[in-house]
Amino acid sequence: YMMARLDRLGKGKTIAQMGATIGREFLYELLRAVSNLDDTTLNTELKRLVDIQLLFQQGAHPKTIYTFKHALIQDIAYQSLQKSDQHLYHQRISATLIERFPEIAENQPELLAQHFFEAAMIPDAVDWWLRAGRHALQRSANAEAISHLQTALRLLADLPDSPENRNRELAVQMSLGPALCATQGYAAPGVERAFGRANDLCRSMNDVPQMFPIQWGLWAFYVVRAELN
Repeated sequence: YMMARLDRLGKGKTIAQMGATIGREFLYELLRAVSNLDDTTLNTELKRLVDIQLLFQQGAHPKTIYTFKHALIQDIAYQSLQKSDQHLYHQRISATLIERFPEIAENQPELLAQHFFEAAMIPDAVDWWLRAGRHALQRSANAEAISHLQTALRLLADLPDSPENRNRELAVQMSLGPALCATQGYAAPGVERAFGRANDLCRSMNDVPQMFPIQWGLWAFYVVRAELN
């Protein structure tokens, strides 16, 4: 039933699909930048979506925020896209956020990471999950940082071995170690794994400047565990 309603909307369906790709809630200004439609067409079709209660509208233009009435509506609109179009929209959204909404990119790097992941741009997704982890660490949101950094490691595991990807993993492990220290204590096994892996990567790349914080992390682990041999 919902799919049939969307199919009857013409351009409105495309706008609903683009909005759904952005998220459950989306900014008018971002949708306009991503869609490349003129204001008249976009406003007409958005008003139609509001009138038939697929979307809620909040605020005045151009700062309007639209929200899908139900998550199911968003999901149906998104799933009605071909996979290639999903990738294209996510890629376009990522580029637009970086170029035209730098404050969102700076304050919500995990949003960029997710869009790059959905665009199948995995190296970029790893870089933004690392940014998200570091951003969380700066706010002392250590559990959140661990989640972001572990996501980056899972994605890295499927990438080919290369100097670039080793550098990526080194950066992730060096951020993960302190986050684990803060949440689990210096003696937690994960701390040794993170700093130990960073140490191995550093030695394989002869990246001497990175060694001190890594060696300090391992020293703290062994001292707290009283493994001094």
